Amino acid sequence: MKPPNKLSQPPVLIEMPTSYTAFSQEDFNLPCEATGNPIPTFRWVKDGETFGAELKGSGTLRADEEEPLNSYEGSYRCYASNTLGTAMTQTALLITSQPVLLKQQKIYKTAYEGNSMILSCNPPESSTLPHIHWMDKKMVHIKQSDRVMVGLDGKLYFSNLIKSDSRDDYICNAQYAAARTILPETAVNLTVMPSNDVHGKKPHLLHPSGSHTPVLSLKGHSVTLECIPKGLPTPKVEWKKMDGSLHETSGELDNYDRWLHFDSISENDDGEYECKAFNSHGFTTHSFTVTVEAAPYWVKEPQSLLYAPGETVRLDCQAEGIPTPTITWSINGQLITVDDDPRRSVSGGVLWLKDVEFADTAVYQCEASNKHGSILLNTYLHVVELSPQILSSDGMVYRVIEGGEIKLHCESFGSPRPHHTPALSNTPISPSLLIWKFSVIWDKKEDINCCSVFSCFTSDRTVILTSPQHVRALRGTSALLDCHFYKDPQLFNYPIVWRRDGHKLQESSPDDKYTIFENGTLKVTDVQSSDTAPYSCEVMTDLDHVKASGSITVVAPPDPPKALALSDVDHRSLSLSWIPGHSHNSPIIEFIVEAREEQHTEEGKWRWEEWKRVPGDFNHQQLSLHPYCTYRFRVIAVNEIGRSDPSIPSGYHSTPPAVPDSNPSGVRSDSTDPKTLKITWDEMDRRSHNGKRFQYKVSWREAGSKNAHWNHGYIESPPFLVNNTGTYTPFEIKVQAVNSLGEGPAPDPEIGHSGEDNPQEAPTGVESTVMNRTVRVKWKEAQNVRGLLLGYKVPEKEERLDRGKSKEQAKDSRVVVVHGNRTSEEVTGLKLYSRYELFITAFNSKGEGPHSTPHRFNTSEGVPGPPASLTFDSPSENSLILYWTPPVETNGILLGYMVQYQQEVESRDSLLQMQMISDPSVTHIVLDQLDPNSYYNFKVIARTAAGDGPPITQRGATLFDGVPPSNITIVPSNTSLNLTWAPGERHRNHGFRIRYLRKSAGGRWEESEIVNSTQGFYSLTGLQQGTQYHLMIMHGNYTEWEDKHTLMPAGFATQGWLIGLISAIVLLVLILLILCLIKRSKGGKYAVKDKEDKEVDSEARPMKDEAFGEYRSLESDGDEKRSDSQPSLCGDSKLGSEDSLAEYGDSVDIQFNEDGSFIGQYSGRGPVPHGNESSGPASPVNAVPPPPVAPSMSSILNRPS
Repeated sequence: MKPPNKLSQPPVLIEMPTSYTAFSQEDFNLPCEATGNPIPTFRWVKDGETFGAELKGSGTLRADEEEPLNSYEGSYRCYASNTLGTAMTQTALLITSQPVLLKQQKIYKTAYEGNSMILSCNPPESSTLPHIHWMDKKMVHIKQSDRVMVGLDGKLYFSNLIKSDSRDDYICNAQYAAARTILPETAVNLTVMPSNDVHGKKPHLLHPSGSHTPVLSLKGHSVTLECIPKGLPTPKVEWKKMDGSLHETSGELDNYDRWLHFDSISENDDGEYECKAFNSHGFTTHSFTVTVEAAPYWVKEPQSLLYAPGETVRLDCQAEGIPTPTITWSINGQLITVDDDPRRSVSGGVLWLKDVEFADTAVYQCEASNKHGSILLNTYLHVVELSPQILSSDGMVYRVIEGGEIKLHCESFGSPRPHHTPALSNTPISPSLLIWKFSVIWDKKEDINCCSVFSCFTSDRTVILTSPQHVRALRGTSALLDCHFYKDPQLFNYPIVWRRDGHKLQESSPDDKYTIFENGTLKVTDVQSSDTAPYSCEVMTDLDHVKASGSITVVAPPDPPKALALSDVDHRSLSLSWIPGHSHNSPIIEFIVEAREEQHTEEGKWRWEEWKRVPGDFNHQQLSLHPYCTYRFRVIAVNEIGRSDPSIPSGYHSTPPAVPDSNPSGVRSDSTDPKTLKITWDEMDRRSHNGKRFQYKVSWREAGSKNAHWNHGYIESPPFLVNNTGTYTPFEIKVQAVNSLGEGPAPDPEIGHSGEDNPQEAPTGVESTVMNRTVRVKWKEAQNVRGLLLGYKVPEKEERLDRGKSKEQAKDSRVVVVHGNRTSEEVTGLKLYSRYELFITAFNSKGEGPHSTPHRFNTSEGVPGPPASLTFDSPSENSLILYWTPPVETNGILLGYMVQYQQEVESRDSLLQMQMISDPSVTHIVLDQLDPNSYYNFKVIARTAAGDGPPITQRGATLFDGVPPSNITIVPSNTSLNLTWAPGERHRNHGFRIRYLRKSAGGRWEESEIVNSTQGFYSLTGLQQGTQYHLMIMHGNYTEWEDKHTLMPAGFATQGWLIGLISAIVLLVLILLILCLIKRSKGGKYAVKDKEDKEVDSEARPMKDEAFGEYRSLESDGDEKRSDSQPSLCGDSKLGSEDSLAEYGDSVDIQFNEDGSFIGQYSGRGPVPHGNESSGPASPVNAVPPPPVAPSMSSILNRPS
């Protein structure tokens, strides 16, 4: 129970002294301040005796300048007292010190290059350790590195000396921070002498000495473990925890990894540690046993409260420490003896007081002590009697989440402690609003102090719907953690807080590290290994808060291994060890050991080769080496994410020479010249030479001879030649590796041959068996091949048999190759009714031998192939003429042809009609009495004595007589009428004229030139603008078609068409000029035109130009006549005339599609029926229009029915 401020209160210490060192009177200051009612007085005790006079207002103790400083050294304790009791401080130790610099002589040190060195520093003694600085005479710090560094003891350590370490001003400066003093020592002169015997040295420790060091530390203090090595090259240092993981401790590497520093050591850091110093020549280790103990610290502190007379009081004082502290109790600074008062009892750290009285009002001290120090607490106990009072405000309003708990605070005061009686209002305002009333009762007098009224509102609970996941993310990518939640709609303030390892994350811009979206999702961009941590999201409202946790684990390829070391070195092997790099949360699966040999390879061609794959739980590998080589090694770590970068290569390692331990492989003969033996082999890798002056010893002797002796020769590289050996003679050959130290192992001999020559004899006994298009050829094995027989070649030549000719003509030849020793072969793909000639030759690697005697045979006659082509012509509506060409492959003597045709009838199969032609020179037939309303299927089959060949087929029908068009569409323009119609699908061409009459005064009937019905388009030009015309087409004495149309008037509305027409003319002239230039560049006229310069142009119609909206025809006959004497823009070119395909044997039927493009159909000229207004061919003198052109038969026959 906390008393009101008006009551009397015992002393409460608010400022207390601590132990420290004073270097002057100004430093002496022991604070002691306290509050209380009445105001307390202060007194000091030094070394157990009263020190100085009693102090009022403030108890802080200061030194008298007239007293010497050392007179104040001792242990102090302050007491603060008033009428309710006495509080005291724990003992503070004051040490006085004044460091004094002693006079020293200059020190001289000498050492050889590559040796280690220690420069000592002996600062003046002081109660506080100074901070050591090594500087030169210019007060510039000596540069430190992993080779040169200052140890914890202040000494300057050199792992190995270099010439530049020589100087005469190594000065140790001791800094006493509390005394604000820096004291320098005498300078050290260090001289480093050069040495011709500088070689590598295995690491040893300069500090600490021995192999093990115990370390006792106090919890919360800083501790540093130190390993300073010597060696050449400068060793590296690695730390590990022998009984756990170093990453799980609070230790951090510092000072070039020479220190393992614990800033605030804890029990979790207790254990065994080891440092390992290593270089390319070996390693050394040192172990530390760290024992963490603790000075006393509070676990539970007693509370200062008010009590009523007669109550039982429990003061609970619990402390921990290593070793376990002891607890003592005091009253007003006097140690309690339990036997003095039976109402008191002590159990562990608990003090019991039964039936307290007003006289028990006092300050009680609880002190916990062990060998590392003591701590003290002051607790006051106030026995008082007061009537109850309610201290809480009336009308407080509380809000709470539905289903949650709420505490309605009713703070009261009284002695003895009053009871609280809550009551719910009888009339709730709403389901979410309740009114509570509190009454406070004092049991002793049954007084009621009433009352305090509270209101309570309820809201929906906040819920996290989607908690953060446990995410694994690749380094450098982004990670998303969800935190979707629901909250009461009436709650408007709901901040979302994300924490990483318990630390709040600050949201940054969208391009930075952390982004928190409106739905609560956290985005972490560019995740790195340091982002691996637990993450939590917390949604806080005014009434509640909810929290959910997840994590991000960043994975990445491992860091490269480091600290490669070579050990267990032998002539041909060594052990390679390394320290794995960080795995980045993905276990290392394996290590790849790579090596590079540099002695036998040019510098630009050095390359790393994979030697071994080592499981991920190993960090060493035994390697086998070649003699007389120089190696470097590196290691690559692999996890499921990928490969690490290669490690830093190891140092160089050279192996001594030795005799060759292997011989070359692939020993063989590669002889090409007769009477010469060429011995060759696969050259050995230079790494297998094993020494200097490497060469090959080549041995040979003739095979199969019992008395033949071995011949020897030496050479540095293959091949090795032996002359005068005979042709294709077998030899035993062997090749042995030799260097300056000796020969390699004895090799096994191989069989080789001297050079080959062409086969000397031809195969004999050639026979053949013919089967249709296949012949089987047999022969006897060739003799005297003079080499290794590779096979036979069968050249065969075809001689076709042409009927009626006595001479045989060769047409085709080929060569069949038979590999190996086979003496027969089937030759396929022969042509029927042909004569063949073949012969056999044997061949080896040198070439072919002579040909065998020619062997001839004939293939039998066969059925012919289909006719090469089939075309049609239709002279009338009831007849067709079929034209074909003979088969390409007759396969015999043609006897004639069979013509089959059948009418297409939907309801039933029609009769197949057939005609036989016994004369093979006849290649056409006339078919009469055909149905003009049907299509027919035609077949033509060639025949030989062997039978009928396959047919050539075609589908077709006859053509009807042509008539003028009757369904014509007219598009008028300014001075022309454009007429279009659809030509009849199966109609022959028909020539007609268009009659037209101008419907105005003086008009008369005029006629156009002859128009072909198949062209589908005609432009009637030279008409008068804005005038109506009457058009008519006559067929015999009958009018086939007539219509009336008015041309477009001239004026403003037609200016656009005029501009378009002018543009078209200009474009046309440009095109003609371009064509002229192209034609002249190709050599001028066509040769066939020399006789045609005076001929009249055949009918040709220009194409439709839709850009101008009108059509244009050629000039009239009179204009065409004038063109004979008036040269055109391009002298030899006449549009639609002499360049027309009609003048070269085929007339042109121009049809227009919807897009204005034309379709040209070509066929031979056919006669036009008499009386259809068509004319025959014009003579060169008469400029009469050309006859109408019939459509192509092939286009008509291919139309769908």
